[in-house]
Amino acid sequence: MFLLAIESSCDETAAAVIEDGTRILSSIVASQTDVHSKYGGVVPELASRAHLESIVPVVDEALEQANVEFADIEAVAVTYGPGLVGSLLVGVSFAKAITFVNKKPLVAVNHLEGHLLSSIIEYGVPEFPYITLVVSGGHSNIYLVKGIGDYQLLGFTVDDAAGEAFDKVAKMLGLGYPGGPLIDKAAANGREGAVEFPRPYLRDKKYCFSFSGLKTAVLTYLKKENLYDSKTKLPVDGKITEQIQCDIARNFQDAVVDVLVDKTISAAIEYGCGTITIAGGVACNSRLRKEMKRLSSEKNIKVLYPSLPYCIDNAAMIGIAGYYRYIKGERADMTLNAVARVKL
Repeated sequence: MFLLAIESSCDETAAAVIEDGTRILSSIVASQTDVHSKYGGVVPELASRAHLESIVPVVDEALEQANVEFADIEAVAVTYGPGLVGSLLVGVSFAKAITFVNKKPLVAVNHLEGHLLSSIIEYGVPEFPYITLVVSGGHSNIYLVKGIGDYQLLGFTVDDAAGEAFDKVAKMLGLGYPGGPLIDKAAANGREGAVEFPRPYLRDKKYCFSFSGLKTAVLTYLKKENLYDSKTKLPVDGKITEQIQCDIARNFQDAVVDVLVDKTISAAIEYGCGTITIAGGVACNSRLRKEMKRLSSEKNIKVLYPSLPYCIDNAAMIGIAGYYRYIKGERADMTLNAVARVKL
């Protein structure tokens, strides 16, 4: 069985072809980094326009790489939410059009479910239950995965998601966009403890996250040291050296990772889970991977994280989730619409 999957929830236009729910025949992602980099973040209107330009060639390339024709496709799975509504509409509208014309079944997939099941791509189905940390520009959530289709949200961000905080701090430091990889790279040359930043644990909200205060702590430090121009909202030229950038990046990243790791491992222990999976763009972070694995091994907990192409938004994970919904008999009709905010 061949399934075509389409993902367009934010700023990546992606398509993939999945065989029998396990084998990835193709996974194509068109990035919009160049479009948004000069703005320091994703501009929704520009993202939608870029999706319109990319959706047809991306799907064509996915089919060509998989060496299948659309006639061979049994069903189409598409992300309908959550995400930027304009971006989602491009993928949903395209999927509805091609399934209607070609009389193919349509399957609606929640973007977050794709992340929860992304480890299946390379590791197979983990033993249930397991804990998943979904950490990206839009989400910082901890889920208890009891089975495919059976998820319990344990914690979420009450303000900025971790990826959003990375982007904003990178901009404060003059590192550029996207912030996550640039902070990670700079942190490698930073000195541990050179700057002290708080660990926001939210003791009254056990598994929830808050990174807005941490972001503000970085800004406060920069202003105190006269390294930040409040008018231009950029670092002061000539004052913020590369070493200072690296030191702040290192200690900011350490603070974020400490909280993410501590809360995720605590959830695994409380719910008796022997496996943790990490997903989302921030799952690419080298320190998060290293610390999660190191500290989990001390508790005899296994950690699974996808390779980097399957951490970022991609259609392969949507295909995995769509396959399981398809074999359960779930179908969407032509009333399917994009939904910016939708719970899993």
